[in-house]
Amino acid sequence: MSFRTTRTTSAVDYVEDVSPGSGALPPRAWYASSDATSYSLNGSWRFRLSATADAQDDSFAGEGYDCASWAEVTVPGHWVLQGDGAFGAPIYTNVLYPFPVDPPHVPTENPTGDHLRVFDLPSDWPSDGGAVLRFDGVESCARVWLNGTDIGEFKGSRLAHEFAVGHLLKPSGNVLAVRVHQWSAGSYLEDQDQWWLPGIFRDVTLLHRPAGGAGDFFVHASYDHTGGEGTLRVDSDVDGRVLVPALDIDVATGEAVTVAVEPWSAESPRLYDGELVTEGERVPLRIGFRTVALEDGLIKVNGKAILFKGVNRHEWHPERGRTLDLSTMREDVLLMKRHNINAVRTSHYPPHPAFLDLCDEYGLWVIDECDLETHGFGEQQWRDNPVDDDRWTPALLDRAARMVERDKNHPSIVFWSLGNEAGTGRGLTAMAEWIHGRDSSRLVHYEGDWSCRDTDVYSRMYASHEEAEQIGKDLDGGPHKRRELPFIQCEYAHAMGNGPGGLADYQELFETHDRLQGGFVWEWIDHGVAHPELGYAYGGDFGEELHDGNFVCDGLVFPDRTPSPGLLEFKKVIEPVRIQGDGADGTVRVTNAYDFADLSALAFEWAYQVDGETVEAGALSVPPLAPGESAEVKLPQAPAPARGGSETAWTVRALLAADTAWAPKGHIVAWGQVPVTARPVPSVSPTGRPALDGDRITLGPASFDARTGALRTIGGIAVENPRLDVWRAPTDNDDGTEWKSGINYSALWRALGLHRMRHRLDSVEAGEDALTVRTRVAPAAQEVGLGTVYRWTSDGERLRLTVSVSPEGEWKVPLPRLGVRLGLTGADRVTWFGGGPGEAYPDTRLASMVGRWESTVDGLQTPYVRPQENGARADVRWVELGGLRIEGDPEFFFGARRWTTEQLDAATHRTDLTAGETVWVHLDHGVHGVGTQSCGPGPLPRYHLLAEPAEFSFVFSVSDSPTQ
Repeated sequence: MSFRTTRTTSAVDYVEDVSPGSGALPPRAWYASSDATSYSLNGSWRFRLSATADAQDDSFAGEGYDCASWAEVTVPGHWVLQGDGAFGAPIYTNVLYPFPVDPPHVPTENPTGDHLRVFDLPSDWPSDGGAVLRFDGVESCARVWLNGTDIGEFKGSRLAHEFAVGHLLKPSGNVLAVRVHQWSAGSYLEDQDQWWLPGIFRDVTLLHRPAGGAGDFFVHASYDHTGGEGTLRVDSDVDGRVLVPALDIDVATGEAVTVAVEPWSAESPRLYDGELVTEGERVPLRIGFRTVALEDGLIKVNGKAILFKGVNRHEWHPERGRTLDLSTMREDVLLMKRHNINAVRTSHYPPHPAFLDLCDEYGLWVIDECDLETHGFGEQQWRDNPVDDDRWTPALLDRAARMVERDKNHPSIVFWSLGNEAGTGRGLTAMAEWIHGRDSSRLVHYEGDWSCRDTDVYSRMYASHEEAEQIGKDLDGGPHKRRELPFIQCEYAHAMGNGPGGLADYQELFETHDRLQGGFVWEWIDHGVAHPELGYAYGGDFGEELHDGNFVCDGLVFPDRTPSPGLLEFKKVIEPVRIQGDGADGTVRVTNAYDFADLSALAFEWAYQVDGETVEAGALSVPPLAPGESAEVKLPQAPAPARGGSETAWTVRALLAADTAWAPKGHIVAWGQVPVTARPVPSVSPTGRPALDGDRITLGPASFDARTGALRTIGGIAVENPRLDVWRAPTDNDDGTEWKSGINYSALWRALGLHRMRHRLDSVEAGEDALTVRTRVAPAAQEVGLGTVYRWTSDGERLRLTVSVSPEGEWKVPLPRLGVRLGLTGADRVTWFGGGPGEAYPDTRLASMVGRWESTVDGLQTPYVRPQENGARADVRWVELGGLRIEGDPEFFFGARRWTTEQLDAATHRTDLTAGETVWVHLDHGVHGVGTQSCGPGPLPRYHLLAEPAEFSFVFSVSDSPTQ
């Protein structure tokens, strides 16, 4: 006897249906009005989690169901981020699907959350008209019942879905039931680089729709830059009138009117308040007049080519995931504006619509991206890719329509993007054709279309500096259409960990070649999940079978939205005013790098510094230069230094002259430094003579171990043996991918053994005026090495160390660092003259301002989610800490921390680092660049630290400053 079971139709077959769903109303513009009452259903909902899609029946959707034993979750929210782990855990993958690739099927093990909310209508709920139930975001598939009636199901996690429910509502005791499945056919279209987080994560709202109320409408507001006039036409499903009091506009819907206006741009986001008035509703409008066009092979807005200085922005909050409130969204926009960012790509889905309102208000160019990515199919050479399968095309078109219709009235949006990393196919072509037909006022973007068959721009990810330059020079070849299109980097400069390096080099290319119209740094925020033991968790910390580690932490701000050094560097690189000069003729050259704005909103000030300290300051008169204009501006007469032999410089800053919507008066927009006189090189006349005293050698203020020549004390201050150091705890970029340059520096360094160098003592020589220690520093099992000579001299009060390094053998890889490491106890306060206030490396040092700075040792650390090399200060002339003053010849990189490099290297989370009693000080002659190779190119050759002969010196003395 034998038997078999077969798969039969069931009540949950919609989960694997490739259609977008059923029952939802056609998409429309997202808006609110005071005439249409709304009732938020956000808050506490009853919740039951099942292991499979069909583990429970749908009886819970009926009236009178007893859910007293159910748990509670907050809506909007993700259930895996609630319940202290009782409801499952987040999953992070970058490319790979966390389930078998067998479209459209998903595993039987499909976490399914039943949500239940009982509510009464507000007492003022109107009795006329209808009602709409709106879901702004549910991952990944939902089925909805109201008062026991099945009203439909939908997919498209980051898209709005509305249902007509007026006929089902009653004054009290309404039962809203929502069944949410983590996996569905829609999951194959949502393989974005992010956490998989099921739940009702955006607002749920009940909307009254008054009789005669506005339905859908499309605000067309163009601008003619030749005459300074705007043309307004509002197409509306329901006839009415359009009022714009500030422009004396009162016209019928569908009728165009042309008037003189101020245009909208990201730099001057002029919005006009208006109303769409129908028989039953007055809908507020915020109208921005602007024209987006592809002209002369360039992206132009209001007749001018623009330069994107942008970021990619996933929605993220470390406790709430993709559930963001308005204050958090506003914080993002304000941070962007304050750091000179002018554009956002909404990677890789439409954001909460309130974010777009903020972009309209404060001024940001937006690439609005569809909720579409099928990246995991690349693992099988794009076989069975949904975007090239006609069965999926209705779902793709539904997603495109829901994006465009919801967001079409936002002037900030200049591009519609078809999605991200979904290969190529007929479905994408259908989306592009539909969008072009629906909205000719914007351009269409999609990075995967290298032939530019469907798109209006040639877009790439992580093109190297060399390739970008070739494209800028029109030497890249390719299809004829592509060669006539502008180029943007929709992703570049991967901001993972310490970095990204090379931003200034990219920006120079963007500003040199007209065709290169900027790019978008990947990305805005680290997606660390707040964790009680780990600080912030990343991929693998929740036991995922497949994961991509901390690749999800690759933002310009940390999870708590603290700006990273990378963001400060980006702000400096893209600053809209250039201030340059050499100090010889007492002038600075000021250039306006805005696209539209003149400099009338800025005030300029100068400061004159002597040895890093400001001795005089004042206002600087700069004309209100038009975009692209420059002027030579005369500086005041330089005051005489208080003492001879000082280093002097000018610092000129451009600040907001008045409060703006995004920053207060005095906010620094740009700055530049102009050196005048160079610092004198520290010198020590070798008058002291080494003297043997038992097991010690004394020389001036210092004592050494007589056998090894190791330094022990300076002026009674204990110093743990300074010696050559070449290792750093690899950064995420050092550990980066090989797919761009074929080089993984961390792997090469470890293979060579640079993390376990051995020091061989050859001789200790006490001469007439110097103590010389000869050594060889080399990795085990290798024949390469570094012949290293330490030469100590003293004038009786100060101690000079000169380090001479001679590479031996054939060095085929650059060094991570080259300098000396020493240990101090009792060190805390740090003062230095050099670059600051934050960290800098050879290819991330543009934002490093030379001056006099102070910090604690702990304050020198940069808290990357995954610990790694950090905290170096560049161009340091001298530093004081632990009772010592250390001067460099030449300038050096300085760092200090309460753990060793080896401990930093071994740590995987911040909580792994435990402070010790010794502060480890790094005095580096050079360090290797950081690049952006976690997902892009490595450091440019000019930032490589090659193993070459080198000589550098440090002068030690007892500091007059307190040690603590």
